[in-house]
Amino acid sequence: MTPTSSTTTSTRGLLVDGVLFDIDDTIVDTRTAFAAALAGVVAAYLPALPDDEAAARLREVVAMWRADPHARYHRYTSGQDTYLHQKMLRANDLHAAFGGPPLDEDAFTAWNAVFDEGFRASWAAHHETDPVLERLLGAGLAVGALSNAGTPLQTAKLEKAGLLERVPMLVGVDTLGVGKPDPRVFLEACRRLGTDPARTAYVGDEADVDALAARDAGLVGVWLDRPGARRRPVDESTVTGVHVIRSLDELPGVLGLD
Repeated sequence: MTPTSSTTTSTRGLLVDGVLFDIDDTIVDTRTAFAAALAGVVAAYLPALPDDEAAARLREVVAMWRADPHARYHRYTSGQDTYLHQKMLRANDLHAAFGGPPLDEDAFTAWNAVFDEGFRASWAAHHETDPVLERLLGAGLAVGALSNAGTPLQTAKLEKAGLLERVPMLVGVDTLGVGKPDPRVFLEACRRLGTDPARTAYVGDEADVDALAARDAGLVGVWLDRPGARRRPVDESTVTGVHVIRSLDELPGVLGLD
């Protein structure tokens, strides 16, 4: 699939000619999907608790999974580990913290099946994604996706969320063997999108690996700082030279469409 072609030029007065999106928790509500996946894991593998305590524990489990305190996923995106091995380590991190049994490779295969069943069934776009995409595409901007997950997984996610025809998956961690914040992945995504990096926005929910890394690669960085708990603490004094929005609804205005 090819990206939506752009007809804009720098004389139109817009900030950019194209927009690259992160996927998870940017245009797809992955936090809710993680909660569904981990609810199945908790029910199958962790000690039973009373309902009032179980709800609080699930929130803690989801927060730990998203935070990834041992940086397992970073080893994958930097080419130091495989996707499934880092995921097995993260599963064992959760079990060690919340009283689940240790998982060897066979046990993890079953664990991962439980996780994936809930995860894939719950993939859906954020409610504001569709109208924002219509604004961008209607203005003639080129649109595509750059993600730190594998291309097949993210292509399936975009398709399930009804976004793939408008937001083609351009670059995943498997494209160059590394992921964000490496500047090469941003530049390759711009090449595939057909836009000058300086005239391309990158929109993501992480300040460091998304907005700041895009800025450092020569793109227009946009940090989507959604309300609610962040994956990791952010020193906001370091978030400079990028645009900060709280909802995708604000993106058209930031790019000069309003």
